[in-house]
Amino acid sequence: MQGFSSKPYTNFQQNIISNFMICTKALRQEQTEKAGLVIRHDVFSASFIPEFIAGADVGFEENGAVTRAAIAVLHYPSLELAEYQIARTATVLPYIPGLLSFREYPALLAAWEKLNLRPDLLMVDGHGIAHPRRFGIASHFGLLVDIPTIGVAKRRLCGEHAPVGEELGSNQPLIDKNEQIGLVWRSKKRCNPLYVSIGHKISIERAIYWVERCMKGYKLPEPTRWADGIASNRLFFKRTMQEKP
Repeated sequence: MQGFSSKPYTNFQQNIISNFMICTKALRQEQTEKAGLVIRHDVFSASFIPEFIAGADVGFEENGAVTRAAIAVLHYPSLELAEYQIARTATVLPYIPGLLSFREYPALLAAWEKLNLRPDLLMVDGHGIAHPRRFGIASHFGLLVDIPTIGVAKRRLCGEHAPVGEELGSNQPLIDKNEQIGLVWRSKKRCNPLYVSIGHKISIERAIYWVERCMKGYKLPEPTRWADGIASNRLFFKRTMQEKP
């Protein structure tokens, strides 16, 4: 997921900073309250097999003025693309560390509402409870759409962990304030590990179970790899779309 760069703010960015700076305390309080609504256990049986698994990611256009969300829905177990939707909305909040979910969820929700297929499981490019207030974008969006949701992030936001072994599948618990908030997992050799966390309605054990089953040799699981490619308009996505009849 992309944020504003370290360059000076544009007039657009300055305006939304002015409009929302006084609200940050209330937004943090809302995160703390809603974190208590997140379900951290499996709401499905051990025999649960999803028909569709979705990935979600967010990017930005027009120097941050437009938020672009992409959701890719894949068949399981083939992991072939079944549907994707893109939504663009006006950006309502500047880049504020720890409050990104408020910036990103409106566009994600708009993309979700365009879907014809309804996934049984969702992976979001970002953190779930691996967040200072235990309410990252995977938990925020998961709570809104009310399905089992997993956070799959490329970078750590908070917490500490022991060094992760170089072998594929090596992992270490991510700990913050004496609480395990995620799992740091080596998804591919010679690549930085992923940060997997509970989003909503799933345990960390089943979260990593399903992430593992959505791998095809890349660093990212297929649902978020596709969503990332769509949201970022990457070459592999454009080429695949051109090849489709």
